[in-house]
Amino acid sequence: QVQLVESGGDLVQPGGSLRLSCAASGFPFSSYAMSWYRQAPGKERELVATISNRGYSTDYADSVKGRFTISRDNRKNTVYLQMNSLKPEDTAVYYCTANWNTVSYWGQGTQVTVSS
Repeated sequence: QVQLVESGGDLVQPGGSLRLSCAASGFPFSSYAMSWYRQAPGKERELVATISNRGYSTDYADSVKGRFTISRDNRKNTVYLQMNSLKPEDTAVYYCTANWNTVSYWGQGTQVTVSS
């Protein structure tokens, strides 16, 4: 069965850091591009970052460039999102997704709250 399990979300103060993890199973992980999305209450879902299947190419939303880094470990079937210099506007539920052509899988999400 396909599973994507996010972890690492927490309450953190502005300027702090978090690393989110997404453990994948049930599909050929190294054949899929992986992305992180986020959605805050009352706001549109936003694509945050994407990494290619082998990890050689990445892309980021303008709002997180220079602060967030997406990475993956295909030996561990895990994708990460390192988040630095966090801002209150980063508060959202973060979801990881796996993508191969028209096939997409979604995790359940992990809550990130940036507040004093």
